[in-house]
Amino acid sequence: MVSLNHSAPKTRPAAQRATTLEMVRLTCPDTPQAQRISESFGLPVVDSDGIRDLHRSQLIDSAEALKDGLAEKAMQIHMQRIVGSFVGSAYGAGQFYSRSVTEARDLTSKLSNDHRDEDLSGPVGFDSRAQRKREFAADMGLQAHVLRMAAEGAVAAYEDITGETWKPYERSGTATALPSIDQKAASLQMSAFD
Repeated sequence: MVSLNHSAPKTRPAAQRATTLEMVRLTCPDTPQAQRISESFGLPVVDSDGIRDLHRSQLIDSAEALKDGLAEKAMQIHMQRIVGSFVGSAYGAGQFYSRSVTEARDLTSKLSNDHRDEDLSGPVGFDSRAQRKREFAADMGLQAHVLRMAAEGAVAAYEDITGETWKPYERSGTATALPSIDQKAASLQMSAFD
């Protein structure tokens, strides 16, 4: 018996763009901005250079320990993956920070706030919802910043270890763009109904 499933054929999701260090720098606060956030919200001032330098040296030490057991290409692939995870983590934190700032701005702004009472102080001993959103965004900003510094340290280590500039790994688009045998067969079968 032939099933007459008239649902649209499944399409593959669009290939995601690889995350670059430049994307991290566009979404995560830099050192001066992180210092402004810390001062404005009474948060600890982080040692940005120390975080970057520590991550750089840790990856260099790790590569040194692995060098006798890994061929040059294997080391490059291994380090590429590690650096990619640092960059991806920082970018995710930067995106979350950006959304948090938008929410805080929306609640703080009287023009974009439908709930005007959100701008009022909370009950004695409690902050307003807008204040809590601003404080949360500040925390997320510092987290995104420290992850940016870790990613920058990892990228610097990659260059020291391999002698090459780090670039995100990207799969070739040709393999995923071709329809599978099943997709071709399904398309041919569905054309019989036209």
